[in-house]
Amino acid sequence: MTRVEKTSSQRLLVIGGGSAGIGVIASIKKRNTGITIILVEPQEYHYYQPAWTLVGGGVYDIEKTRRPMQHVLPPGVTWIKDTVTRVKPDEQVIEIRSGDCISYDYLIVASGLVLHWEKITGLEETLGRNGVTSNYRFDLASYTWDVVKNLKQGNAIFSQPPAPIKCAGAPQKALYLSSDYWRRQRCLENINVFFCLAGNTVFGIPEFVLPLQSQLKKYNARVNYSHTLIRVEGEKRVATFAVAGGEKEEVTLPFDMLHVVPPQSAPRFIADSGLGDADGWCDVDKFTLQHLRWPSIFSLGDCCSAPNAKTVAAVRKQIVIVANNLTSVMRGESPTSRYDGYGSCPLTVERGKVVLAEFGYGNRLLPTFPLDPTRPSRFAWWLKVWFLPRFYWAGMLRGVEWLTKSKM
Repeated sequence: MTRVEKTSSQRLLVIGGGSAGIGVIASIKKRNTGITIILVEPQEYHYYQPAWTLVGGGVYDIEKTRRPMQHVLPPGVTWIKDTVTRVKPDEQVIEIRSGDCISYDYLIVASGLVLHWEKITGLEETLGRNGVTSNYRFDLASYTWDVVKNLKQGNAIFSQPPAPIKCAGAPQKALYLSSDYWRRQRCLENINVFFCLAGNTVFGIPEFVLPLQSQLKKYNARVNYSHTLIRVEGEKRVATFAVAGGEKEEVTLPFDMLHVVPPQSAPRFIADSGLGDADGWCDVDKFTLQHLRWPSIFSLGDCCSAPNAKTVAAVRKQIVIVANNLTSVMRGESPTSRYDGYGSCPLTVERGKVVLAEFGYGNRLLPTFPLDPTRPSRFAWWLKVWFLPRFYWAGMLRGVEWLTKSKM
């Protein structure tokens, strides 16, 4: 790997080629055609992760959820296929795994988060077999569907770790789509469905709690609050949970299917570089998404400290905030665009119906459409399954900014 030398034009370095990284590059290029942009991203493919839940429910083709990184990268961008190990913000330099250093004038941290499968004892040895699966990985989502369609009786457990996690509604989506399939196959009465979550409520926005509890009741799902998955014995088909505030410190449950969502954190280089808050997330102003200590740095997506839902819907709004504010800073002006905390969670409560939860800072509801957001909708299903995947590839990753105005 050769050292990338500094040129005469302003240089923007973007860490991460996920939804946030590619999307923000496309929007910035619309605003500033003269800037030199360098992307550091180790992955060969770009993934549309919101569809993996649909794959696990048997309603989407897994191959439609990925494309080669080169095909989604905006033209004129230099792609360095490597991993960032450290940022030196005072020197405006990053280090990559190859040992090379790359200088920048402006930096965007859009590195996503890290899934810690290894923190659950025994999990990695049994993932993809013994009925243990997860829609949080490309290579496992199809196995989820295999397990679901072949399960006729027994125990099906769906776990959810402590927040924050990306797409906090995804564990429930897996439960709903699986249970709806079993209901349609007339075998749900023979399957014991468990939702074991580390928190003490099924959803963080109060308006959606009762509607979702109603859905769980419809599928006869038993909800175990304050349960955190700590150990899996795949061959024995038992899962052990740490229980907070209960009579027992641990509970072990047998399973025939186990859908796992692992604990998650920001990439370590953020904290190691002094860019993180107390919990390791890239420390930004939650309104402008500009770093609190280094004005030349912005961050968006799952890795940033803004207290919003970590979803692609949130990224779509954050992209415009960062593109506007970075452009202002490049011109010597102060950032003026403000992020309202918007996030969206299309909860697929059954095949053909979705509860479209849209909300922002302070749990404020921010519906896009004049519909009751707490009621399952066929229109929201159409958005989730048909429109949004197409818009993602053809619109969001190409700088199309429909309905992204802040509602502050």
